[in-house]
Amino acid sequence: MSTALDESAASQLATAPVNREEQDMRRFAVIMAGGSGERFWPASRRARPKQLLRLTDPDRSMLEEAIDRIEPLIPRENVIIATSELLQGPIREGIPSLPPENVIGEPAKRNTAACLALAAAHLEQRFGDPAELAMAVLTADHLIGDPNEFRSTVAAALDFAADQSALVTIGVPPTRADTGYGYIEVEEPVRTEELRPGNRPAIRPVLHFREKPDHSTAEKYASSGRHLWNAGMFFWSVSTFLDGLATAMPELRTATAEIVNALGEGDRGAPRVAALFGALDDISVDYGLMERAANVHVIPATFPWDDVGSWDSLTRTRASDADGNVTTGDPVLIDAKDCVIYDETGSATAVAVVGLRDVIVATTPDGILVCGKDNAQDVKKAVTELRRRGRENLT
Repeated sequence: MSTALDESAASQLATAPVNREEQDMRRFAVIMAGGSGERFWPASRRARPKQLLRLTDPDRSMLEEAIDRIEPLIPRENVIIATSELLQGPIREGIPSLPPENVIGEPAKRNTAACLALAAAHLEQRFGDPAELAMAVLTADHLIGDPNEFRSTVAAALDFAADQSALVTIGVPPTRADTGYGYIEVEEPVRTEELRPGNRPAIRPVLHFREKPDHSTAEKYASSGRHLWNAGMFFWSVSTFLDGLATAMPELRTATAEIVNALGEGDRGAPRVAALFGALDDISVDYGLMERAANVHVIPATFPWDDVGSWDSLTRTRASDADGNVTTGDPVLIDAKDCVIYDETGSATAVAVVGLRDVIVATTPDGILVCGKDNAQDVKKAVTELRRRGRENLT
């Protein structure tokens, strides 16, 4: 694991404009890791979701990758994991190098606005003045190439957020017309020369957040130069975030202040925290805050990025054989092409795929998935049906 930036990235950080306010701010990373990863069923379950699986690295879970990736910029003791109460124990046990109090368990299933409000409340209660705390919101299910370039981008976003009292996000220049992502629209096109590693693209005001488009609209977005993929990463001072909530989501801002007070009571305040959190709206921070705020900016990514959201994404993130197959485990492949085969059964079961094209086969000791790659987004429908049938133990 790298523990320092390379000379190029360190030079960029050293020469970036830094004012007194930025130097005084203590930086934290909040990694959202509460989802159940239903599109990776049967490997991903509520008690062991995709962020705890070794999907993109044979030696580390995706959550471990996310922590290692940011640590040279933000120390491990300042990394906060926002997850579900169900996963709080497994994460603490699986990553003992994290302070246990840094793994926050959400009392109920809510969306990202509530998740980040809870994280901000924890930071304020533990570390004091929100104006002195910087917050990098990251996720545990992205594949990011060139970690040094990523950290340099994060540092630039945090510096800008502090200097301008802004809400900042990262936008990924699209490499294809993808209908699975939301898009960020800017007025000034992103120039190719800006995206060369070592450059620092201009940070632009956001005009609009666009919902996931149909294919023809996605093609227009991908070729416009003015639309970037929404990577779901955010950067702000805690005070700027709370001020934004006060304007865009005043009820959430009020609840956040009450949660801060309840957290200060320790175990006695836990029921109050649970009640306050359980009453919050199920709404994303994108829709609840970012789309309504006026001081939102985006920095284009200069590093390779992919959202590891479903089985078909492994064809973009993992090495394939001569026939385009991506495999995990030891399956037998005969006349199979462009398939994703994930075998978690070990030596007890043999998995063979014969004469198939563009399919996903995923096997675990208690579950089997077979679907077309074009239907990878529909795997969660199978999980929903299993629950309808009362087979919660398999989800």
